[in-house]
Amino acid sequence: MSQEAIQGLQPEILWQRFYEITQVPRPSKKEGKILAHLKNLAKELNLNYKQDKADNLVFNIPATPGYENSPTVVLQGHVDMVCEKNKSKTHDFENDPITMIRQDGWITANGTTLGSDNGIGVAAALAVITDKDVVHGPLEILLTVDEETGLTGAANLKKGLITGKILLNLDSEEDGVFYVGCSGGVDTLAEFKLDLASAQKGTETFELLVTGLKGGHSGLDINTGRANAIKILARVLKELENLNISISKLEGGSLRNAIPREAEAVLLIKKANVSKVKKIIKDFESKVMNEFQSADAGLKIELRKSDETVKKVFKKTFAQKIVNTLLAIPHGVIQMSQDIPDLVETSTNLATIKTTNKLLSIGTSQRSSINSAKKYIAESVGAIFSIAGAKFETTDGYPGWKPNLDSNTLKISKEVYKELFNKEPEIKAIHAGLECGILEGKNPGIDMVSFGPTIQGAHSPDEKVNIETVEKFYELLKGILKRIAVSN
Repeated sequence: MSQEAIQGLQPEILWQRFYEITQVPRPSKKEGKILAHLKNLAKELNLNYKQDKADNLVFNIPATPGYENSPTVVLQGHVDMVCEKNKSKTHDFENDPITMIRQDGWITANGTTLGSDNGIGVAAALAVITDKDVVHGPLEILLTVDEETGLTGAANLKKGLITGKILLNLDSEEDGVFYVGCSGGVDTLAEFKLDLASAQKGTETFELLVTGLKGGHSGLDINTGRANAIKILARVLKELENLNISISKLEGGSLRNAIPREAEAVLLIKKANVSKVKKIIKDFESKVMNEFQSADAGLKIELRKSDETVKKVFKKTFAQKIVNTLLAIPHGVIQMSQDIPDLVETSTNLATIKTTNKLLSIGTSQRSSINSAKKYIAESVGAIFSIAGAKFETTDGYPGWKPNLDSNTLKISKEVYKELFNKEPEIKAIHAGLECGILEGKNPGIDMVSFGPTIQGAHSPDEKVNIETVEKFYELLKGILKRIAVSN
């Protein structure tokens, strides 16, 4: 469907730019194709652009005639996207375009992430370039890479690549809200050397599958009470511990900043125990579905016969250690903010597990708006890995963005919003990593706000962007740019 999905939508130029972006593969760390597309667009429009060694791009947009002396405004977004798909979906994110679908006032994708995070923000910035109705001073459009896997584009931004002292970050996901602060984050990663034994004779191979979960963003959705597929898998394996099953593989999750939606184990089960194992799994599924009936009602736990030939399995003591480690690792909200209502202050996400020929790897991520709390929860996770005998490391991470409620850019943005929509906007901090914290550190004195349309299900195949709020978002962006240009 794709292009037909946006037919007739307004603003037309924004949706057209978004469509073009969805047709170009752009996984994190593999942004070559989208960068080539953007540079070709710059050439078509006769724009000057700069690119640093990290591959971040900056387009320089001349002011609307008469506003050349207005302050330079930076419009900022990231070009990469989270690549998640349903298990049943065949899609190559490095080569295939995204298929868009219009449904009940939303744009979504066909079994994959949509990439409205942050494709809509990038499309809005690009739309401004050719929209003759936009009044603005000099603009710098900063398009960063690799935001979704560590904000490394922003972290390696070349000093002086941008000169503007006002920045509008277009990477928020809630209509009617200006974000003025964000959490910082780190990853804590562990590796276990596999301790293997020969597979027992008289066993059959099965796949134990945990599927049907919502997943979602490990910051924005961490307080929703959604189930974690890796945690569920570990709990099932604990239930089966006394039935002399063997584990040959554990897999789950795919990204450090996504709550894992699916997980699986390859098991060897003695023929005499298969029916008993199935009954335990069915009973356990019923219990867990009751736990998550409101937050994650789609949960499925299945045991499927496999034709895979397994020669090596985890030794029993090693399997117990891994299952116990997965059960011990915290997941979810650790502390709510005492200063900002309903804001998660500190959280941790059990994100991934992967088995290779020699290693079992576990990935986690920690977030907090308070550096000491972020360090504490990362050390807590690290301590569990240490006790379990794993080799682990905690990354340098990225800083938070401290709210400045006296910001002049915030003042202007609030005024414009109220004039356009006849109501007050909400002012929030976000429990997610925006690039603003890093950009502020690299450009002292820069004045920032972040805003965007309503996006739900980011980082999962349920991702969708609300059509009506995209039009509001663009009107707001145009209004803020005009007010900054005119006021100065």
